[in-house]
Amino acid sequence: MKKFMSESFLLRTMTAKKLYSAVRDLPIIDWHCHLDPREIAEDRTFGNLTELWLGGDHYKWRAMRACGIDEEYITGSANDYEKFEKWALTIENCIGNPLYHWTHLELRRVFGCDINLSSKTARQVWEHCGSVLEKGLRVSDVIKKFNVEMICTSDNPVDNLEEHKKIKQNGVIAALVKPTFRPSDLLGIEKPSWADYAGVLSEITQTQIHNYESLKEAVYKRIEFFDANGCNMSDHALDPPVYIGTDEKTLDEIVKKALSGEKLSPKESGGFKTEMLVDMGKKYNELGWSMQLHMGAARSVNSTMTALLGADKGYDCMAGSDYAEPLLRLLDRLEVAASLPRTVLFCLNPKDDDLLACITGCFQSGNSVRADCGSPPLKGKIQFGSGWWFNDHKSGMEKQMTALANNGVLALFAGMLTDSRSFLSYTRHEYFRRILCNLVGGWVENGEYPANFEKLEEIVKNISYYNAKEYFS
Repeated sequence: MKKFMSESFLLRTMTAKKLYSAVRDLPIIDWHCHLDPREIAEDRTFGNLTELWLGGDHYKWRAMRACGIDEEYITGSANDYEKFEKWALTIENCIGNPLYHWTHLELRRVFGCDINLSSKTARQVWEHCGSVLEKGLRVSDVIKKFNVEMICTSDNPVDNLEEHKKIKQNGVIAALVKPTFRPSDLLGIEKPSWADYAGVLSEITQTQIHNYESLKEAVYKRIEFFDANGCNMSDHALDPPVYIGTDEKTLDEIVKKALSGEKLSPKESGGFKTEMLVDMGKKYNELGWSMQLHMGAARSVNSTMTALLGADKGYDCMAGSDYAEPLLRLLDRLEVAASLPRTVLFCLNPKDDDLLACITGCFQSGNSVRADCGSPPLKGKIQFGSGWWFNDHKSGMEKQMTALANNGVLALFAGMLTDSRSFLSYTRHEYFRRILCNLVGGWVENGEYPANFEKLEEIVKNISYYNAKEYFS
C-alpha cells in the first residue's frame, strides 16, 4: 500500500516519476483564472483559513450542501471557525473527489501541514495554518512560492483596469499580471440590464451608441484600451454557441430595440451574438490576440437558490446541447475572412471531448497556400483547452488529453490553468503535471511510445510550461 500523498503521488511507474522530476520545478503560467486584481494590487493578507479557502469556492460549497450542511455555515453568517469545522466534516467524506487531493496539496505546499483534515483534526489544522497566517502570509508570498510567471485575470470590458495599473506600478508582485477581455455582459443583449450596460459603455468610450455600427465602434475602443494595458486575450462563455447570420439593417433594429428596453426574440439575440462575436474575432486577430470559447455550461439552474444567493454560488452544471454546427460555422466564417485568431475551445460536458479535439484539426494554420493570409503558419493555433470546471480532476484530465492525443497533437497542448478564485489553487498545476507524466509514462511502459527520454522530457516540459509561454506570450 502506498502512503497517502507521498513523493510518488499519482505516479504509478518509474517512467512517470522520471518525467515528473523534469517538470516539477518549472514556472507556472496561469492563463485563465478569476482572481481579484484588487487583492493582488493590495497584496492582501488573510486573517484565517476560512477567508483564504472558503470565501468564494463554489466547489467546496456544493460538497458541503451535499453533506447536509446548513447554508448558514456555507455562505451565511456563521463565524469563520464554525464554517471551517463544517468543511472539515465534509472533506473527510470526499473520497474520490479532487477536492480531497487539492485540499491536502494546499495544506502541505503552502502551510507545511501534513495532517489529514477531518472533523477530528479540524482544530489542530486550524491552529497550525493560523500560525503561518499570523506571520503575514501575503498574496505576493504565495505567487513567489509557486514560481508563478504570468496571471491572466477575467475582466469586464467597462473595467478601468486601475488595479492592473497599480500592480504594474508597485512592483511587489513577481508575476506579470494581465487582464483578459471577457464580454459576457456585452453579448447578453437579451437581458433587461443590457441597455444600462450599453449606457456605461457609451459614457466611457464617449461614443453615442444608437445602432450596431456605433456599438461596434465603442467595443473596438475598449478592445484597443485593453490592448494598450497589456491584454492579448479574450474569453467568451458561449451558453450555448449560436450562429444566425444577420444583415446590418436588422442588426440596427435589434440594437435599437434593446436600447429601448424591448424584449428580443431568440433569433434576434442570436443574430446579434453571432455578428458581434465575428466582428470581435476579426479585431482580436488584427491585434494578435488569442480567443477562448467556453461551451457546455448550464448556469444558475436552481432558480430558487439563485434568487436567494445570486449567481456563481454553485448552482451550475453541465449542459447536453449539441453545438457542433454553430461552432463550425462561426470558425469557418472567421477563416473565410482570413481573420480567425488563435482560439482555445473548452467543453464542460466530457461527451464533447472527441468532438472538440476533432474540430481543432479543421482550422489549423495552412496559410502558405492562401494569398490573403500574410502570417506564417502557427503550431497548435487552434487548441483544445484543458479539462475545465467539472473536468479538472484525474479522470477528466486523462480523458481530455487522450482525446487530444487520439485526434490531434498532444505535444502542442497549452496545458493547465487554475480557473479559480483562490490563491492556493496553484497546486492544481502540480496535480496536472503529475497526471500528465503518469499518462505519458504509462504509454511508454506499455510499449506504445519509445523510451526516448530526451524527447519525452521535451514533450512534458512543453505541455507543462513552454507551449503556454509561447502561445500566450
